[in-house]
Amino acid sequence: MSDSILEQIFIKRSQQKKKTSPLNYKERWFILTQEKIAYYDFDPDKGKRKGLRGHVDIEKIKCVEAVQPEPNCPQERIEPESTTFDTTSSNSVSQGVVYDEGPLYIFAKSEDIRDQWIKKLKELVRFNKDLMQKYHPCFWVDGVWLCCQQEVKQAMGCKVLDHKNGFASKASQRRCSRKPLPPTPKEPSRPLPPEPPEPAGPSVGMTVIAEYSYTPKTFQDLELRKDEEYTILDMSDDNWWRARDKLGNEGYIPSNYVVEAKNGLEKFNWYCKNMNRSQAEQLLKTENKDGGFLVRDSSKAGKYTVSLLTKSGGGSCRHYNICTTAQGQFYLAEKHNFETIPELINYHQHNAAGMVSRLKYIVSNQAQPPSTTGLGYGEWEIDPRSLTFIKELGTGQFGVVKYGKWQGQHDVAIKMIKEGSMSEDDFIEEAKIMMKLRHENLVQLYGVCTKQRPIYIVTEFLSNGCLLTYLREGLTQHPTPIQLLEMCKDVSEGMAYLESKQYIHRDLAARNCLVDGNGTVKVTDFGLSRYVLDDEYTSSVGSKFPVRWSPPEVLLYCKFSSKSDIWAYGVLMWEVYTLGRLPYERLNNTEIVDQVSRGLRLFRPQLANERVYSIMSSCWLDKADERPTFQELALTVQDLLYELQ
Repeated sequence: MSDSILEQIFIKRSQQKKKTSPLNYKERWFILTQEKIAYYDFDPDKGKRKGLRGHVDIEKIKCVEAVQPEPNCPQERIEPESTTFDTTSSNSVSQGVVYDEGPLYIFAKSEDIRDQWIKKLKELVRFNKDLMQKYHPCFWVDGVWLCCQQEVKQAMGCKVLDHKNGFASKASQRRCSRKPLPPTPKEPSRPLPPEPPEPAGPSVGMTVIAEYSYTPKTFQDLELRKDEEYTILDMSDDNWWRARDKLGNEGYIPSNYVVEAKNGLEKFNWYCKNMNRSQAEQLLKTENKDGGFLVRDSSKAGKYTVSLLTKSGGGSCRHYNICTTAQGQFYLAEKHNFETIPELINYHQHNAAGMVSRLKYIVSNQAQPPSTTGLGYGEWEIDPRSLTFIKELGTGQFGVVKYGKWQGQHDVAIKMIKEGSMSEDDFIEEAKIMMKLRHENLVQLYGVCTKQRPIYIVTEFLSNGCLLTYLREGLTQHPTPIQLLEMCKDVSEGMAYLESKQYIHRDLAARNCLVDGNGTVKVTDFGLSRYVLDDEYTSSVGSKFPVRWSPPEVLLYCKFSSKSDIWAYGVLMWEVYTLGRLPYERLNNTEIVDQVSRGLRLFRPQLANERVYSIMSSCWLDKADERPTFQELALTVQDLLYELQ
């Protein structure tokens, strides 16, 4: 790091992950250099700086201004006012510290210190590109800007800045379009709850082991070799960590390709990470060895299951949950307890001890590497000359979708945006944020081609295609209850991740989910409906509007929220359990708007038991705030799956 210009202890305000959770205030040691503003943990007793918690590159800063205090803010936070650093790109969540999609709020200890930092930062950013003309002088709280009540976090600011070499004039500092709203009666003024301790987790300086090999795709990337160790140098980007290999080479690696070097299960061939019951049965039956086994993650987080194939009695797969005693020991059969799971597996490789067979043959899935966030560190604008088009997959709302290769070797799906179908400039800005979203149940956006028309959206390719088609044609004639529930679990977990990022899908349905080669379902096209320029799509009268997946508040008032996504998820579950039937198939759109507003709900599918239907029904409550969250739905589905296993 270059020489520091300023150093100071500040209070950093984190954005809450959910509207119901409290804001987080933490003291951090901030260091300003010519290149970045970085913040660290520190030991108040020894007065020493500790691990790096994050940073913002100076070249990405678009605005530095004083911000008005929040309503109901604790007195010790009100004075002095805070400073906001508004960056051009989305930042990521790292161990409870959130930069979110723009503002980073910091509370200085005195007005003089605050003004000193603002002045110095303005000097550093005065030649930056895309300096803002307007900014938000008040906080983003519970999904709304307090100054102007806009509900889109990326919305243009409401207070004008007069830029003069990076400085705003005093006149502009006095202007503000609206005052903050007073607190609502539902949220009375109260002090912040005690700050919980930060969870333990990965940290700078730790040693990790590569679970997968990775070939560098940009000059900034570092090659990974499976099972080799690497040292983490910087974790400020949640998706791409800077690391050093044993030869001293440094570069960026995809963070989901490595695990912390400790006594985990990843190094054992019998452990199949992120595999569900249906996938395990398919793999074991393909190998078709008596006593073939693997260990997989259970549907309940933190639990594991042994899946075992036996040919006795006609042949079948058995699934044994690994249990724990009150003392923390592991067992499959009572009275045979072990300190570790590897010791347990080793014992049962030689002794059946109550199971239908001993564990005779290891079956490994040779897992494919997960998708990276982007095609390399900082790579979001893709050169169209690096794309090879192979075949057409179909035509969607925005245009033709094709299967192809990037650099002749990486499978990708290429969405060719039909001119006039999308607000392109707005989407391009949003794409930079969407690329930061990474979850195993979301289709990964790799990048965009924006230098020509039509523009391309390049995403992960999933070989089994659209979930709706898969339900109608790709499944066996008699899918098991577990198969169907696993599909719903996949979608709920992907949506719970979007919910945690305060992201609204607006068009969740089986047609907007894809299925990979292992049968895993992933949500796609999240948020794209905001950029549609088709009036017929945005009107509830027109045939393109997702009327059949919309709750009363959307049908009547076009009020979208995470709770309208919950309603749509209930309809998607119904699609899954009817194997792709059209919701309200005997009604037209006008009749649906009228009857759903009056209380009509979809019937219970024949394949859904009462417990599954109760989950669907909880998504269709009249009052939006009474519907569950996706986090709650994911846990409910997870528990039900665990019982079925």
